[in-house]
Formats: sequence, structure tokens, C-alpha cells
Amino acid sequence: MTDTILLVERAGEHGLLLRLNRPEKRNALATDLLTRVAEELETAAVDPSVRAVVITGADKFFAAGADINELHARDTGGALADPRPAIWARIRGFAKPLIAAVEGWSLGAGNELVMCCDLVVAGQGAKFGQPETNLGIIPGAGGTAILPRLVGRSRAMKMVLLGDPLSAAEAQAAGLVAEVVEDGQALTAALALAARIAARAPLAMQQGKAMVRAAFETHQSAHLILERQAFSALFGTADKREGTTAFFEKRDPQWTGS
Repeated sequence: MTDTILLVERAGEHGLLLRLNRPEKRNALATDLLTRVAEELETAAVDPSVRAVVITGADKFFAAGADINELHARDTGGALADPRPAIWARIRGFAKPLIAAVEGWSLGAGNELVMCCDLVVAGQGAKFGQPETNLGIIPGAGGTAILPRLVGRSRAMKMVLLGDPLSAAEAQAAGLVAEVVEDGQALTAALALAARIAARAPLAMQQGKAMVRAAFETHQSAHLILERQAFSALFGTADKREGTTAFFEKRDPQWTGS
């Protein structure tokens, strides 16, 4: 399925590729585009044939932030009534592995979309920034709440207060990016990661994602309980029985996601 602002295609047997497609606006995440991303992720979430999703942009920009026309027209009342926080929550709630392939600029809301992803692959020339203070506002979708947890207090302060972006190498050193590749190769590398993930036990991938993410939201003692519960629940799955049986039979497991 495709439309004018978000291109959707299958990537291998169990992958899905979402490509932001507003080149005239440098993939600015207007509300309609953000909504389409959420809708496609919700469809993928209930499709057992999809085990991993990759989201990407264009060669010179992943996404240049929110739509400035929308921001300019909005007052405080409009900001408080904005539907976007609920849309962002839908994106963050996607349970399956989500990978970003980033070339060029990832700014503002674009960078906040990157932070919704579980793994980020970046071309060497990619840059990641939160320049909202240049507009007299601050980030509103994770740029002050999630970013410090990923890159640390000092880097986040510099990015938010000064609008200074991180290079791909700096973003990798800070923990925002998992892999840096040659320019033009981010999507290829991200699809390869998605294929590797899709070849693994689907329920284990979802629980692994959920438990790692919980480390940023849950006290350690409570997290350890949650982790053990998730660990134990997987022991009742067909995939666990298949995984251990395949190990003893010295063959590749055949996962069913059940």
C-alpha cells in the first residue's frame, strides 16, 4: 500500500518498510504524516507476518522536524488541545522491533521519532538535533524527557539550549545510534538488521524490547520483577519448546510466534 506522504512496502518475508515521503517539506512531520505512521504501525502490530519494521526518510534528510506552518498557527490553547501527544503515544506503544535508517538531517520531531525506535542505523553524514529553542519553544515529544536518558544530561542540555546537533559518530558514542555506516548505506544496513531480528523468536523479540525499554521507566527492584515475569511467561510458548528442541537436534528453529 502506498500514498503520497508515506510509502509502505514489504521488506523480505517478515519485514515492513515505512518511507517518509514529503520531499517538498524535507519530510516535516505534519500531523497527517505522523498519523499515517501510527496507523501503519498499529496495522503491523496485529499482522503476524510482520516481525520487524524499518522507518526511513530521504538521502539528505530523515525528517526536518514538525511542520512550521502548524506551529506558527497554534496558540497555547491549540497546543494543549493538540492531538499529537496521543499520536506519539501510539507510535511509542508499538510492541515489535522498530529500526530507523537515517541519512542526513534528523531534527526536532524527526529526532523524537528516531528516539521512538529501538535501533538506529545512521550514515556517516547524519546529524541529530533538537533546535526548537531557535523558534522560541522547546521540544514537546521526548526531546527533554527521553533524550537525556539516552545521551546524558550535558549532551541533552547542549542540544536543547543551544540547538547544537550531534554528528553520527557523536550520536553513536552517546548511545542514540547503534550503528554508523557509509553514507547511502543506512537503509541497507537497517534492513539487514530487521532480517536478522525477523529470523528470531517473535515473542522473545517483543518481550526483550519491552523489558529493555522498561529500564528507562521503572525502578530497578520493580523492573527485576517484571523481567522475571516476562522471562517465565515465555516458558509456556511453543517457540520456547521449538528453540530448545532445535538446539538439541542441532538444526535451525522454525518460529511460529506462539
